Amino acid sequence: MLMNIVLILVSWLVLWLVYKKHIGVLGLMPTAKRLKQFLVGFLITSTCCVLYFLLVAMVENDKWKLNGAITVKTVLASILWVTNSVLFEELIFRGALLYILIRKIGKTKAILISAAAFGIFHWVNLGIWGNLIPMIYIFLLTATWGVMFAWAFAITGSLYLPFALHFGWNLFNIVVFSSGPLRDQLLIRVKTGAHQDMNLGYSIVLLLLQLLLAPAILYLAARKTNLVKGKP
Repeated sequence: MLMNIVLILVSWLVLWLVYKKHIGVLGLMPTAKRLKQFLVGFLITSTCCVLYFLLVAMVENDKWKLNGAITVKTVLASILWVTNSVLFEELIFRGALLYILIRKIGKTKAILISAAAFGIFHWVNLGIWGNLIPMIYIFLLTATWGVMFAWAFAITGSLYLPFALHFGWNLFNIVVFSSGPLRDQLLIRVKTGAHQDMNLGYSIVLLLLQLLLAPAILYLAARKTNLVKGKP
């Protein structure tokens, strides 16, 4: 939490020094449209996450069971941890620096640079530097979604939509389906006697699902609804 407060203050300072702008240009103040964007973004990625894990379990003939040892205190602490980690990453990669990059070099280049930096950050954050195959896999996932997050910021001028997209997936991935650094959370995966490993075809389909489904839904939502003002 303290680090996020520091990042907000640093963002304000950078924006003021470069453009004489205050932190409000990052779209932090709540409005009806921004709250709608938050809700839509959260629903898109949380639904995609649920679908992904249900498909994995179905393909591998596994089941999910409620973690009987989990407590309300643990769940609330985990939600707070996810919130802080997502906010930290959004302030770094979709905050003042992305705003400045868009102004300096244009939307497309700024989005690509932000996404690439987001992917490289996860090499270090996940401790996989030097392991080629995991590095390629993680970069594909995080950089692709980094494009989605940065694009969401660019078309809305606000952190609400990218934060919600990021938060929706991380919350369900880590807290609901226990797939993350916090280990066993709400649901625990149980391997049945009929468990089978995925073949290459299923693995590719699930990878493409992770990579493309949420960005595609977001793009269609932005094109077909009044999620943002004007054309994205």
